[in-house]
Amino acid sequence: MKIAIGCDHAGFDYKNSLVAMLQSRGYMVQDFGAHSSESVDYPDFAHAVAEAVASGQADRGILICGSGNGVAMAANKHQPIRCALCWTEEIAQLARTHNDANIIAVPARFVPEILAQAMVLVFLTTEFEGGRHTRRVNKIAC
Repeated sequence: MKIAIGCDHAGFDYKNSLVAMLQSRGYMVQDFGAHSSESVDYPDFAHAVAEAVASGQADRGILICGSGNGVAMAANKHQPIRCALCWTEEIAQLARTHNDANIIAVPARFVPEILAQAMVLVFLTTEFEGGRHTRRVNKIAC
């Protein structure tokens, strides 16, 4: 599975640990930055990850910023992106099973790093349930 990942300065350390963890598990990871903890503008990285997923260059995406909100808002401007802000493993699982989310947004300032890793793994290994959820997901795009 190909994964696109990006972050702002607040998510830089988490991004690096996630990249290492994912590569150790055999995932192909494309890192869109940020490449330091110096202040940057989160939309630049959210748009790059969203474009990679929307175009099929990546199967799924991971975005990290302080609250997770900014990157999620930016990514969700792209069709057919469904970026879910997650703060528990259960939310990450439901984002996949019920909403067919294709990008996870991680709030680095509000979840421990170990939980961020667990949420990402759940997000990447959970399949969309389909069925009644397909009809609902098909109504999301404008």
